[in-house]
Parts: sequence; C-alpha cells; structure tokens
Amino acid sequence: MIAEKAVLGSMLKENYLITDSNLAVSQFTDAVHKMIFQSMKELYSKGKAVDFITLLTMNNPQDLGGANYIHNLTNYAQIDKFDDHVGAMLDVWREREKQNVLHLAAQENWQIDRIMTNLEALIDNRASDHSSISDLLVDVYEAPFIEQEIAEGSTTGIRQLDDMTNGFQDGELTIIAARPSMGKSDIMLHLSKHAGWKNRLPIIFSLEMSASSLRDRLLSSTGSFSRTRMRNPYLYLNETQKSTWPKTIGMLSKTNIQFFDRSKQTVAEMRMKVRKMIHENPDRKPVIFIDYLTLIHSEDTSSNMHLRIWQITKDLKAMAREFNCPVITLAQLSRAVEQRMDKRPLMSDLRESGSIEEDADIIIFLYRNAYYNQDDTDRTMELIISKNRNGPVGTVVAAYNKTTGEVVGFGTNRERTAL
Repeated sequence: MIAEKAVLGSMLKENYLITDSNLAVSQFTDAVHKMIFQSMKELYSKGKAVDFITLLTMNNPQDLGGANYIHNLTNYAQIDKFDDHVGAMLDVWREREKQNVLHLAAQENWQIDRIMTNLEALIDNRASDHSSISDLLVDVYEAPFIEQEIAEGSTTGIRQLDDMTNGFQDGELTIIAARPSMGKSDIMLHLSKHAGWKNRLPIIFSLEMSASSLRDRLLSSTGSFSRTRMRNPYLYLNETQKSTWPKTIGMLSKTNIQFFDRSKQTVAEMRMKVRKMIHENPDRKPVIFIDYLTLIHSEDTSSNMHLRIWQITKDLKAMAREFNCPVITLAQLSRAVEQRMDKRPLMSDLRESGSIEEDADIIIFLYRNAYYNQDDTDRTMELIISKNRNGPVGTVVAAYNKTTGEVVGFGTNRERTAL
C-alpha cells in the first residue's frame, strides 16, 4: 500500500507521470487508490491540472479517502524513486494476477500453452493482452489503396547505413560494438548530432567520459579542429579556425543534445531521466545513447556478470518499447578478436554475447584496418551490420578522421540479404 501511495503522491507533484507510467486502474490494490487514479486520468485527459483541489471538486471527498488522505499523499512522493515504487506495486499486482490465472486454470482445466500465454503477459506489465483480429484488420483495411507515409527512423548521418536500416527505428535496441580505440564514442557523437539536426532529442548517458569531454569532441568533429588544438583553443587555434568557432557553436546548439555523465547509473535511473526530458521537450522524440553496456550498474550484486548483462539488455529493450524510441548502446568486444588473422569482429566476440544477440534488433561492429597496420593515411572505417532484424546485413564504409573524430559516409556497401 505504501508503494501505491508513493506512486499517487508523485503523480500529484508531477502530473506527466500519470500517463508516462503506463499503469492501469486495475493494477492498484486499494479501492480508494483505484478511484483516485481513475479521477487523475480523467482530469489529465481533459487537459486540467491534477491537484488537491481539482480531485476534491470532481468527486465526493469520502470516495477518495477524505481531504486529509489526499493531502497526505504528497508526503510519500519521491520523484527520483518513482520507477522503484511502480516496480514494487507491479510485483504485488503480478502475484495477485498469477494466483487468479492459476485458480482459473485449475477450475476450467486450461491447456498448458494457455496458462503460459497468460503468465507471460504479466511479465510485460499488461493488465490485458487481448487484441481482436477484427480490430487489427481495421487498421490495415485500406493499406493497398491509400499511399501510406513510410515511417523513417532516426537518421544515422551516413546515407548507406540509412539505406540498410531505414535509420534507427522506434522501439528497437541497437548495439554498436568494437575493440578500444576503434571510434565507438565518435560514432555515437556523430549519430547523436545528426539525430538532433533532424529535430530528434538525443539523450546521452556517458558512464565513463565527462559531459565536457564529449562537448569538446563534438566541437572537434563538427568544426574539423584537431583534438590536440582543443586542449587550449586560445593558444592553438589559428585565426581561420577561430573565425569558424562561432558557427560551430551555433550548429551544435541546434542539436539540443542532453548529457547525463554520472557513473554507475541503473536502467531505472535512466528511464526516470528520459521521462523528465520527454516532458520538458514535448515537440522532440528522444533517441537514447548509452556509453557503454557493461558500465551500466546493476543492483543485483548476487548474480554473475552473464546474468546481470542478460537482465540489463532485457531492460534496455523494454525501455525502447516503453518510450517508443531507438536505444543505441555501445559495447566492448573480447580480446578473442586479437588472436585471429582476420580481426574483423564476429558475433561470438561480444562479451556475454548470448543475451545481447537475443535482445538486440541491430548489431553493428566497427573495424579499422589502419589501427592494426599503423597506416595513418588509411581513413577507412567499416560498419559491419551483423544482425538486422528487419533488414539486410552487410558492410557500410565510412571515412574516419581520428585526429578530429569526424565521420563521413562514402563508397558502396557490400550487402547480402539476411535469411
């Protein structure tokens, strides 16, 4: 009951949580709490403020537990722990629903597959997983006769990569993996600024580098400034470069990139921050970037690394679906790459690869031959698409300037159709 009070109290303080939580009235246990939440939803859907006064004027106060009860709910509010309280509340709901399913199954002698289907729906936090074929067919009845707008994903800024993936799609998890010094962070920054220039909201969770370091890298790649010169722009930038500095600043300000650079962040903390950013930027759809996978903190310290990564990738995929936006996560590769003649990465080189391969919609490996042969004139970067759930796999070639961090698409893509 305390978790339900904390959830309702947080909603009273931050009204956007009413819809962002994706809760259903039936998921509350207490009858009074169900009535309060139902009233909140009705007020919010009408565009009205949801507070102590509006709730009491909309209902008989006794139906909501009384004026003092409503007033005291805000004492339980903890916005930064909102997802934890929702999780605790859903745990109670799942257990209750599980018992209901098992009781009905025993009474009506259900087949095992029907029992499993109903129990699996609880894992997705769905109060109901029902869809009628009639309702689903209505949505596509006129599809062959009316031109439909093709849903384009978030642009990658590399045309051939866009051709193969149609951009990063909403609800999908993408893993970009490479050995150290291959350019993972620079690719992430390239993707984030191009998404921002297309009116997306890039949100970067940097668990290793500081926000100011990422800012300087963005300035280097966008203005074609050497990173060595960026150590002291006043001393090292020449007059021509200084003259382009304001333009570079102006271009980057238009990306509206948001940084969160605290280490050891959990997926639950990230969700809360994303939700706040969405509320503050309602006209922009988010694209979430995380640097990098194994630095995401897990509160389950009792499990081994394999189980923790398994749970984290599941949570990242769920976050992509919850916010209906792309989630792009960087990942390190194991040292097994270095033992082969051909050092282009393989799926088995992913650390804890089983869960990553299962949950990711797209897996992209980065490879630079120049890193191994120490050829500074070779600026070729290969983006090897090894998994693409909804499209072809193959290799896209880009130019990478390690001095500035700039990435530019060029050449042709060697493509093979995914079976």
